[in-house]
Amino acid sequence: MSDSGSGAERVVLRAVESRDIPALFQFQLDPDSNRMAIANPREAEPFRLHWEEILRDASVVARVILLDDQLVGNISCFKLEGLDSVGYWIAKEHWGKGIATRALRLLLDAVALRPLHARAARSNAASIRVLEKCGFRIAGYEWVKATDRFPACEEARLVLD
Repeated sequence: MSDSGSGAERVVLRAVESRDIPALFQFQLDPDSNRMAIANPREAEPFRLHWEEILRDASVVARVILLDDQLVGNISCFKLEGLDSVGYWIAKEHWGKGIATRALRLLLDAVALRPLHARAARSNAASIRVLEKCGFRIAGYEWVKATDRFPACEEARLVLD
């Protein structure tokens, strides 16, 4: 899956491989990324185990995002609380380039499931904007309690029919 991108940059999705896990781990450690996503970074071993479980689950569509052959993030389609959902993470140094939007469009072209759901912290305007550009609409907001992975916050719940 690839797009022509803007200018010379090209976004490509490929299946996540175990060799990608160390780079994905480093991306999720960034404090600014965690503040924006309202997330807590995982330690190395729980992160590795989480991704090994994802890679074993045939129902999950997990892709790395490549920009001109450089790994810059990940995107996936998975079940969350029984709903077909999407999520993504872009390395901070690649924010603001339209990569998340391009990657999400590629994933949506490849995944026929509808409706698809997404969640984003209400304060994460950039992620909500990406989802809306790709046809998701805000279905409502909900206050969610803290977990080990996510602090309590108000989430936007989005859906793509």
